[in-house]
Amino acid sequence: MTNLVQRTWIAEGRKLRTGLILFVGISAVLLAICISLVYGTTTIKLTTVWQAIFHYNSDNKAHQILLEIRLPRTLVAAFIGSYLALSGAIMQAITRNSLAEPSLLGVSYGAAFSLVITIALFPSVSTIGATVASMIGAGLSVLFVFTLAATSKGRTTPVKLALAGIAVGMFLSSLTSTVALHFDVSKEMSFWYAGGLANTNWNDLKILSFVGLMGIPIVFVIAHTLTLLNLSEEVTQGLGINVSLVKALSVTAVLLLTGSSVSVAGSIGFVGLVVPHISRMLVGPDYRFLLPVSAVLGSLLLVLADVGARMINPPFETPIGVVTAAIGVPFFLYLVRNEGSRLV
Repeated sequence: MTNLVQRTWIAEGRKLRTGLILFVGISAVLLAICISLVYGTTTIKLTTVWQAIFHYNSDNKAHQILLEIRLPRTLVAAFIGSYLALSGAIMQAITRNSLAEPSLLGVSYGAAFSLVITIALFPSVSTIGATVASMIGAGLSVLFVFTLAATSKGRTTPVKLALAGIAVGMFLSSLTSTVALHFDVSKEMSFWYAGGLANTNWNDLKILSFVGLMGIPIVFVIAHTLTLLNLSEEVTQGLGINVSLVKALSVTAVLLLTGSSVSVAGSIGFVGLVVPHISRMLVGPDYRFLLPVSAVLGSLLLVLADVGARMINPPFETPIGVVTAAIGVPFFLYLVRNEGSRLV
């Protein structure tokens, strides 16, 4: 009875802590959005931001900059940060690999390869067409990585998945560069190589919103099962859960979220690696709590990274992928050093 009471108190305490973290995180995201709207190549007063949103004047240049450039760009950054963080958390669960994230397992590179072929063959492709192509490429890349790891000698280990993902990613990256040079679409693909949000608009936000309506419900439906799967696949099967179905739904969600993100902003690495680990430190391994916290912190990270990309060397813009890599690479090395022995 005492143990039951203790577990109940622990569970309630975790819920309260998660609620507090989400409240602080959402508040921080709103503050970051305000900062993103105010600061750029030119600084705009917060009162002007308020007037542009609620009393838009099409003749006011500052209002035009805010409503047509900064606001959609900032919201797109928030969506993509959330999507990449969720994708990374899911991939770490289904592979039981703490180093897993979309770019490290080749998902982003597969999406980019499919995208460059689409642009080369259909130069006037719509944003929706590019998004679909990215999702197909991401799906084929995931299939290739898992097949390569599964057909190697011995059992499929997290290290094998990571190595297969890196190898496939490098191979697809080379093919992407070759196709881009051959069909003279390097300029169109240059945004992908470093990742960028400079050309995003309201149409991109509409696509991300639509994809989110399909992908995010899947994520939270399987959240509890992901917790069990992350601990032990045998335990999950013993509880009568269809592991293959859970993995299929997980991969579908990752393809939707990552594919749409890559088609809009290119390859932005390490968000899916860093954020789930920070969330796990804050709320523990339960994916019912970890996923919403990851979504909020992912949004916060990418909005702030976008602000940094604009402010590091004004009036020129630093690729946002460089900013996230500056954060993610040291974190990645830290994980390799401290958790490498547990990945084999």
